[in-house]
Amino acid sequence: MLDQPSHGADTRLPAPGVPTIRNVNWGGLKTLYVKEVRRFFKVQLQTIWAPAIQTLLFLVVFTVAMGGRSAVAVGGITVAFADFIAPGLIVMGMLQNAFANASFSLLVGKIQGTIVDYLMPPLSTAELLAALVGGAVTRAACVGAAVWLAMALWPGVHVTPLHPLAILWFGLAGSAFLAFLGVLTSVWAEKFDHAAAVTNFVVGPLALLSGTFYSVDRLAPAFQAVSHANPFFYIISGFRYGFLGVSDGYVSIGASAAIIGAIDVVMGIACYALLRSGWKLKN
Repeated sequence: MLDQPSHGADTRLPAPGVPTIRNVNWGGLKTLYVKEVRRFFKVQLQTIWAPAIQTLLFLVVFTVAMGGRSAVAVGGITVAFADFIAPGLIVMGMLQNAFANASFSLLVGKIQGTIVDYLMPPLSTAELLAALVGGAVTRAACVGAAVWLAMALWPGVHVTPLHPLAILWFGLAGSAFLAFLGVLTSVWAEKFDHAAAVTNFVVGPLALLSGTFYSVDRLAPAFQAVSHANPFFYIISGFRYGFLGVSDGYVSIGASAAIIGAIDVVMGIACYALLRSGWKLKN
């Protein structure tokens, strides 16, 4: 019979039902990650350059309002106001865009009915989560690099890195935190209004009240305690330390880094459990 395998044919094909990808599906993970990156790069004027220009306008408006020679006392030293708020503005732009990217992916799939494109491929829950978070962190890094470059060229602003490892850790770990929050939001939300509500009533206030435009050292003890309960504070303070060599508050940089790392672990486990359960995704 012609349809029967001949003697000596390749018999290494697995039996039906036996998985062929036993560890990490690197090919599928890379494909989904590239898809997420290409999605925001196709509209980079809106996803990268517009946030960079908006953040730069924050710097211009606040420095003009406070006066070109105003200064801020932080960590026992006095720095120019523009130098003080510049690192906070950079990382704030990174955090907001990481959340925006991660909160869009699954949500638009649910609304358009294309969520099956994320659920059907041979990707594990961890691989799906890694690709979504990786795409969001990549967008945050692009926005941060664009804002830093613009501020480096802006007269009167000094954003020379002093501690590159601190900049990388707090920038990337902070972006991952917001990416995890974006994934949770996209799973929970049923329409764009829900994601916008989280942006307007959670992400926005926490970012603005985290010491971006002021030093928490000058706040009353009660308000300092409130600021230290805000996870955004540790990200912005640690990222600022990478440029100025000093930080706000009474928590050390090592402790701040550990806090952000612990938050990322908790958020990652929560996202993994939620995606694995299929809540609001497989209904």
